[in-house]
Amino acid sequence: MAESGSGASAGPGSENTVRELERILRYWGGNLRHYELKPGDGSVIYDSGYGEVGAWRVTSPDGSEDADGPEGAAATAEPE
Repeated sequence: MAESGSGASAGPGSENTVRELERILRYWGGNLRHYELKPGDGSVIYDSGYGEVGAWRVTSPDGSEDADGPEGAAATAEPE
């Protein structure tokens, strides 16, 4: 996830990696309004190069993705 020509390290914890994660989370958070956030909802997460870097989904407290499951669903992120 390094920027071309930046000269900075692209490893975990590098400045470029942190900036990319900030960008991903801002974009992801801004799109949450498009989801009902009920069990079964979810989406792939992309980096700025449109590469798939993970996914998130909403599950019920028992861990199922059943949309008719119990109330109180929680969002969980699944890194790839």
